Amino acid sequence: AEKHAGVSCVTASMDDIQFEEAARVGQIITIKTKVNRAFKTSMEVGIKVTVQDVLTSVEKIVSVAYATYVAKPVGAGKIELEPVKLLSAEDYLEHTLATERRRIRLGYEQVFQNLMQESNKEGDYCDTFEEEGAVSTDLTHVQSIELVQPPHANHHGNTFGGQIMAWMETVASISASRLCRSYPILKSVNMFKFWGPSVVGDRLVLNAVVNNTFQNSVEVGVRVEAYNCEEWIKDQARHINSAFLIFNAVNDKGELLTFPRIKP
Repeated sequence: AEKHAGVSCVTASMDDIQFEEAARVGQIITIKTKVNRAFKTSMEVGIKVTVQDVLTSVEKIVSVAYATYVAKPVGAGKIELEPVKLLSAEDYLEHTLATERRRIRLGYEQVFQNLMQESNKEGDYCDTFEEEGAVSTDLTHVQSIELVQPPHANHHGNTFGGQIMAWMETVASISASRLCRSYPILKSVNMFKFWGPSVVGDRLVLNAVVNNTFQNSVEVGVRVEAYNCEEWIKDQARHINSAFLIFNAVNDKGELLTFPRIKP
């Protein structure tokens, strides 16, 4: 992203990430990235992760993801980006698909805003929800507090997006495990959005809770808030990240486990 913009860049969002394979200790991971399309002030970067077993030389795709970056301006104004040079048929295809992914992403945000507004009008749903054997979501709530230190940040002092995602996966995994009583397996990360930056010295408060279960999978919502020292004393949080993580779990035979229903 920085190579294309010619200046420093920051991550704005990550489109839905699907995990096809698990990478294990001793395997070789290859990460390939390229800018698929530059919009006026943002760009899409495609990321492909593969893993190779050193004993068999078999290579498999771990994940394909699409990150949206914006150039970090020196002053107050935004930086306009140059178009991407397309050199192959694959470049042209990704260039076209990037526009569609952007349209879907923006559509997601509008749909969720509308749903939130409607849900606020409907009153207290919890009072009317009844299902025998359902587990209260209170039992799945997990909170973690992390201190951002220099190894967690880039050369600007901003927290690595990948570090935040790792912390989010940890609390989400613990939340999901409260239902399956096993080790959940992360299958996808949806609508991973950066609402604002955090820097070295910030305290990050991560809250995770199960939103719903779907037979053999579970969705965990995670919200991340940041505080500097002054904000911590005044209890003034900055909402910096949100995401929805999907997990499943298997038994010793590799069979998918069934999750219980939950009560909001």
